[in-house]
Amino acid sequence: SLMFTVSSVWLARLGPPPFAGKNTFSMNIRDTKETLLVTNADLSRSSFTDVNLHGARFADVNLSKAQFADINLSGSKFSGGNLSRVEIDDCNVTGMRIQGVLVSDLLEAYQNRPTPPGSP
Repeated sequence: SLMFTVSSVWLARLGPPPFAGKNTFSMNIRDTKETLLVTNADLSRSSFTDVNLHGARFADVNLSKAQFADINLSGSKFSGGNLSRVEIDDCNVTGMRIQGVLVSDLLEAYQNRPTPPGSP
């Protein structure tokens, strides 16, 4: 597991950190297979590229306005979340369920809905 405090790393090698007393700093984590424990942190505007989060757990996390591209969420479960204004485009939704209903069935019902009188 990769668990450390910034002060212990800096003090052990470099003396007091240059950001002592500040709440923000930049960290790069590359080419590692460690477990990262993040609690009560503001990681807004962070970027994750080519990262494996298989089996990761997210609780009480704010991902509003986050962008996801080329992601694998197969087998994931979402509960108690706010999915308002979420857009899903060009994704494989095979077996995906919302409130227990297959999304493929919902899409089929939408595509086969009767056209109201007077509609083009």
